[in-house]
Amino acid sequence: MAYPDQDFLLHSPSAKRLFHEVAAEQPVIDYHCHLSPEEVATNKCWDNLSEIWLGGDHYKWRLMRANGIAEERITGDASPRDKFEAWAETVPYTLRNPIHHWTHLELQRYFDIDLLLSPSTSDLIWERANAKLKEDSFCAHGILDKFDVRMVGTTDDPADPLDHHHACKELGIKTLVAPTFRPDKAFAVEQPDNWLPWVKKLAATSGVRIGSLSDLLSALKKRHDEFHAAGSRLSDHGFDRLPMIPCTDEEASSIFDKAFNGDPVSSNEQEKFAFYLMLQSGRWDAEKGWTKQLHLGVVRNVNRKMLAKVGPDAGFDTINDTQQGPAVLHYLDTLASEDSLPNIILYNLNPRDNYLFAALTGAFQDGKVAGKIQFGSGWWFLDQKDGMELQMNALSSTGLISRFVGMLTDSRSFLSYPRHEYFRRILCNLIGSEVDRGELPDDFESLSQLIEDICFGNAKRMFGIQ
Repeated sequence: MAYPDQDFLLHSPSAKRLFHEVAAEQPVIDYHCHLSPEEVATNKCWDNLSEIWLGGDHYKWRLMRANGIAEERITGDASPRDKFEAWAETVPYTLRNPIHHWTHLELQRYFDIDLLLSPSTSDLIWERANAKLKEDSFCAHGILDKFDVRMVGTTDDPADPLDHHHACKELGIKTLVAPTFRPDKAFAVEQPDNWLPWVKKLAATSGVRIGSLSDLLSALKKRHDEFHAAGSRLSDHGFDRLPMIPCTDEEASSIFDKAFNGDPVSSNEQEKFAFYLMLQSGRWDAEKGWTKQLHLGVVRNVNRKMLAKVGPDAGFDTINDTQQGPAVLHYLDTLASEDSLPNIILYNLNPRDNYLFAALTGAFQDGKVAGKIQFGSGWWFLDQKDGMELQMNALSSTGLISRFVGMLTDSRSFLSYPRHEYFRRILCNLIGSEVDRGELPDDFESLSQLIEDICFGNAKRMFGIQ
């Protein structure tokens, strides 16, 4: 029997019916990911399975390291074939990790391969997958079409040009490739070696000469407008916790001047400046009807030795245990008090915050927009079966799962679309099993609408997808 089989993760008759007849047919809105817009614009094709499957995937890299694989065969100079062999050596040891599920879903859905990956099957899988990759349908556009991806929300710095997004618009493909406004580098005034070059780059991209706080805000606002014209309807921010120290215009201007002159900025001043900019960006989002995403609770680059060796985004991050509630409440309340609260999606990385985040969303709904404040899907270390179920149970228990905007890949890889299928199977099993236990009404029509909305409809409406 193939693994995963057609009823993978579906443990009741209603779960199977909801998935096969409803969820499986829904298009994909991947509203938050890290795909390269250049790779879409140029219809990138890949030379081999290692390039498309292992390149940039720190989820896999972490497991390979845990399995005793040398860094040379992970991020180093080993050949693509040797890196793939290192992954094949690791996969048999990934049982009960979601990567084992994803690996074999990806082999099936992309390459029609139902073998378990291991050293004994690696030669055959390498040859069959690489043969498929030579087909035109395995370039970027073909993959987006195969999985019926209606929207890709890339993650973009406001200092970066939007040329590739404009090029994507001219392609005539059915996938909207929309930028997401992520100005995190603007907050780093305590790091002049990084911040000052970024300010210079923003000035060049925006065409605004920057020498004051007012200039910085003008440049960011101009880029926010240009992102909107390019199709953006989302912003995004990543913090260990949100800033929350109030900051006046005068204080923010003084902090800017210190940073711009290369003078030291304290951690207290940095937090004030970040809070000031977060309020400004929240107002801009609200004016345009955007949705602001807040990814909270990660500690990045905790292994300084490996950061120096291989750089950031390489798998050396972990879950933070910082208290999140006061800062989130302060931020939402400040914007709500001035009628400038945009749509919000909150993502937590520490599962202890599930009920905190799920419950506080209910305190800021405005009665005008359904699902205005969202408790986002399981993120990063929580985007697996247990994490997804915990998130959906907390949301269901405190709010309306029927208004949930559902799953995203948060991935750099075009091979990640089965994560939507994975989520949909878990969702259908959660709902269907409760139906068959008599805990939900056996009303297929209303349940179908619920599943369709969570998989596609709610995100389509919230993000204005045509």
